Amino acid sequence: LSLPPAFVSHRLLHLLVLCLQAQVRRTARRRGPGGPAGAAGWRGRVTVQSSPNFTQHVREQSLVTDQLSRRLIRTYQLYSRTSGKHVQVLANKRINAMAEDGDPFAKLIVETDTFGSRVRVRGAETGLYICMNKKGKLIAKSNGKGKDCVFTEIVLENNYTALQNAKYEGWYMAFTRKGRPRKGSKTRQHQREVHFMKRLPRGHHTTEQSLRFEFLNYPPFTRSLRGSQRTWAPEPR
Repeated sequence: LSLPPAFVSHRLLHLLVLCLQAQVRRTARRRGPGGPAGAAGWRGRVTVQSSPNFTQHVREQSLVTDQLSRRLIRTYQLYSRTSGKHVQVLANKRINAMAEDGDPFAKLIVETDTFGSRVRVRGAETGLYICMNKKGKLIAKSNGKGKDCVFTEIVLENNYTALQNAKYEGWYMAFTRKGRPRKGSKTRQHQREVHFMKRLPRGHHTTEQSLRFEFLNYPPFTRSLRGSQRTWAPEPR
């Protein structure tokens, strides 16, 4: 039985293509995941999995109240750069920056709210918290759990500290030259009115005791006769 030449050549070409495909599959299996093709696929899978963004995690956790960590409580005065006096919280719920150094109403208790730099500030004499209302006015509250009573401590390049309200971002605690509160909606970080310096109250000493180091005398470290074990031996007297 004779076949047409065109049919034979077409059949041979088809068989050749099948052989080449089989050879390619065998080569890919032989290389496995460690070969070039497998490595390329492995690298592709790695790039899809993004590494954890620690900065973003810190930013997100700094926006919520930290109920797990130990709260840090500090005591200091806030010296106003413009009035030259200290911030005070009076019993009539008035807040100004007209107190002298050592005034009992100028003594502030600062409590950390998050593991970042957000704090709650209250007067040590009155127990009232410094807060900010929706008009940007500083007010005193007996309950400082609201976000309007939380401030972010920002250390500036000139070493002064600015206190930005956590609820009204961009609004700062500020006082005029006469020590009167300024509305937060009219404040900016570069203004002198929002610059403060932390100072310990007059006659106040830190409650933290100085750490004392104790030196312990241990016997010298010697080797045993075997050389494989190490023992402690007393010093010869």
